[in-house]
Amino acid sequence: MKNKVILSLAILILSNVSIAQKEESLGNWLMYFGTHKLNDKLSLHYETQLRNYKVTSNFNQLLPRVGINYKIDDNSMVTAGYALIPTQSEFNDGWNESMSVENRIWQQFILKNKIGNISIRHRYRLEQRWIKSQYHLNHINPVTNTTYKNRARYMLSVKIPLSKNEDFPLFLSVYDEIFLNISDTPFDQNRLFGALGFQLSKSMNIQAGYLRHRTGDLNLNRLQLAVFLNTGN
Repeated sequence: MKNKVILSLAILILSNVSIAQKEESLGNWLMYFGTHKLNDKLSLHYETQLRNYKVTSNFNQLLPRVGINYKIDDNSMVTAGYALIPTQSEFNDGWNESMSVENRIWQQFILKNKIGNISIRHRYRLEQRWIKSQYHLNHINPVTNTTYKNRARYMLSVKIPLSKNEDFPLFLSVYDEIFLNISDTPFDQNRLFGALGFQLSKSMNIQAGYLRHRTGDLNLNRLQLAVFLNTGN
């Protein structure tokens, strides 16, 4: 069963990479995800993501996000939260005058199950987005515009152990996530990700991998380094 799952994921990754679209330079995402237990039912979710157009420079986006988790049972959980997201949309070095800022409210439902020792996770998310963009007709009088958007997301992720050490295993992490606008033009983006992870302790793991990010007519290639800390949920 494990070999079949790995083969299916490999085919999915290769088919996504082969799509002929406009390519951009290799960038990176540096990420931290924390889940901190408050009581038997509630926990605090916090994450920060720094995204760059290039591997070591050229700021794209900062994404701090916070939420409150409610544990339904061992396999399901709901979350509601908020994010404040500055984004530089142009492929220019350094900071420039085309920065936008998004205020986002989000809700999600997570459902988990297992096939053998392979962990499977479904994440359904809704987002209400207020995006304030700013541009300059000249360097004196900025023009601002605020738009409101609704978006739905679905992520399917799997975690496959690669070692027999159950306490601190080496593992493979793969996900695919589709983003759909609730509008006349529904497709927004798709993210396909694969990473090698190591469980540093029962509450912490680190993952390093590659993201193929399809958005509009762009295929973005991103290296990712992420730290996950879970003190209970």
